[in-house]
Amino acid sequence: MGVETAVAEGVLRLRRPDTRWLSTGWDGGFADAPAAYNVSVPEGWDRTDLGAYAAERLSTAGFESGGRAPVLLTGVDMRHARVARSDPVVAVATAGVSNPAALPMDDPEAVASDAGRTSGPDAAGAPDRPGRGTVNVLVATTRRLDDGALANLVAVAAEAKAATLLATTGFPGTTTDAVVAGSARDGEPATFSGSATPVGSAARACVRDAVRASLDSRYAAGDVSLPDTVSDAEHGVVTDRETEVTRP
Repeated sequence: MGVETAVAEGVLRLRRPDTRWLSTGWDGGFADAPAAYNVSVPEGWDRTDLGAYAAERLSTAGFESGGRAPVLLTGVDMRHARVARSDPVVAVATAGVSNPAALPMDDPEAVASDAGRTSGPDAAGAPDRPGRGTVNVLVATTRRLDDGALANLVAVAAEAKAATLLATTGFPGTTTDAVVAGSARDGEPATFSGSATPVGSAARACVRDAVRASLDSRYAAGDVSLPDTVSDAEHGVVTDRETEVTRP
């Protein structure tokens, strides 16, 4: 059985019955459910009862959660969602960069000063709140992974997302990015999900292409511009703190 996608009333559903999911979103963790969801929230959205809100949106869209289904929230309209497929993986992405998270490698203090923003909630405007720009990635495989390999698939997808964003926007992510990964419980078993495996390789390619296509959809028309720096963005952070590095 393959993985199906559908969009209704600003809600995207990634569906495959008998699937185990792992989410890094607001109500994250492992869950067994027939689908995962990505929900677009309106301008000025300020709800705090996220569980009730998600249930309302899924019901309005005519989708039944069928258990504790993972739900991600984003300020990106679902018309910019893009799907990439490469056996045995499907990835869906929505990409907005109104709240970039910069990680300078050379002179963090200079970059932070140059950008006019530093790390922390005052600079970012509640950086941990879902639904701002946000790059959300949902990836599912028809292979059966154990929980460790499923967790690694989240890492593989996040790495591919960061690499794609860095190459296309200059930022490795935003302050509210999230990843959901799913594995078919009744699929052919796969022991590993790393970058050199069929699952990991397909996931990397699918995430890259879905994120890039979503960015193109959102920004190519010129109605919204990609920020060049954090100071150009509506919200964002520069990680400018110093650390102490020693030998073990």
